[in-house]
Amino acid sequence: MRVSRLALASAVALLAVAAGCARTIEPAPAPTAPRYPDFMFPVAPPALATDALVALQERGWQFLQAGDLGQAKGAFGAALAEDARFYPADAGLAYVSLADRDYDGAAARFDRVLLRSPGYVPAMVGKADALAGAGRADEAMRLLTEVLAIDGSLADVRRRLDVLAFRAQQDVLKAARLAADAGRFDEAAAAYERAIGASPDSGLLYRELAAVERKARRTDAALAHANRAATLDPSDARALVLVGELLEDRGDFTGAVNAYLKAEALEPGDEARARVAAARSRSDLARLPDEYRAIGDAAEITRGDLAALIGVRLSTLLDGAAAGEPLVMTDARSHWASRWIAAVAGAGVMEPYPNHAFAPRTPVQRLDLAQAASRVLALIGARRPDKARAWRAARPVIADLPSGHLGYPAVAMVVGAGIMPLADGGAFLPARHVSGREAIDVVARLEVLAR
Repeated sequence: MRVSRLALASAVALLAVAAGCARTIEPAPAPTAPRYPDFMFPVAPPALATDALVALQERGWQFLQAGDLGQAKGAFGAALAEDARFYPADAGLAYVSLADRDYDGAAARFDRVLLRSPGYVPAMVGKADALAGAGRADEAMRLLTEVLAIDGSLADVRRRLDVLAFRAQQDVLKAARLAADAGRFDEAAAAYERAIGASPDSGLLYRELAAVERKARRTDAALAHANRAATLDPSDARALVLVGELLEDRGDFTGAVNAYLKAEALEPGDEARARVAAARSRSDLARLPDEYRAIGDAAEITRGDLAALIGVRLSTLLDGAAAGEPLVMTDARSHWASRWIAAVAGAGVMEPYPNHAFAPRTPVQRLDLAQAASRVLALIGARRPDKARAWRAARPVIADLPSGHLGYPAVAMVVGAGIMPLADGGAFLPARHVSGREAIDVVARLEVLAR
């Protein structure tokens, strides 16, 4: 039977060790799937490699990969007893500590090996694993980078570095999100900046940083980061939505509409359409006079206010109404709502008085609002006669307005159409002044019917 040189050397080494101690040397384990496949075998340099030492080193590694740390430690220790200069065995003992999750002990022993041989790659890789296990990922990544500078062909080392970098990135992101949720915006922003430093082409990171900056009320920085996110990933609809929201925060409604339209093209749907419509509405509102924007807060509105509300919110309906000869109004030209007064008067929704005065500063009562709303309903009814018949046929009982009253038909129509509800007890309260909020609600209901 042929006996291999390695087996013979191993037998000689075992006999020498057995002769020097009473402990029984266990036979090497049968080859199985390695317990620690990522560990890098500490090869012996030619200057130190004797048959006996190599055999003990191989034996220790076999026990280590079989999970028998005690026998592995004994074999590596025997090699060091043979030759204290044999640092690969010291690296083997460091890997035993690493397998035992003694990360600090392993790192210290790997350091001792590296003092003897500064560029010894198995010790450098093992120390990097120990540092990563101890939570010192940054140091581990720096060490693995040094290994690749020594030998760039080590694909497994490059994979480890990529894994560590990914895990570190995830840890940073987790910390950033937790800080943002807790309202620690400066801390969160700093964490996102670190993450971006490692992944400068990640649109997601820029978008999340922009969201944090927005919460911290740093709108300019947030907008710059959101735009960067949209540039890096043109398919990210959420980044475009964030750009739109930030532009709205700055009052740039036209820019916001453009951003929302781009987002809608990527992810169409009801929500996207509503976002565009709302931004357009705010854009239109921003161009309106201050007096118009103040209507909603008014305790009581005037005829000019009501004309402006109807003229703005129902412009399409008014534009389609038949216009006769221009009306003469002696007191509307200098009023801020003159253009809308002309529109509602021309459509027959609100008319001037017999003396040709529109009286734009006169307060509006609920009966006045009902008459204007009923005329709007008539315009809508011309397009939807089936609805109009029901509105005109309504004959509700109104506690404070008899059916013979001149204003009853208009009130009955708006009550029947659900445009103006009755008060408690079935009263309409025709003489009560109308607030801005009430007028807006009524016009909004008319707007829904006019669609």
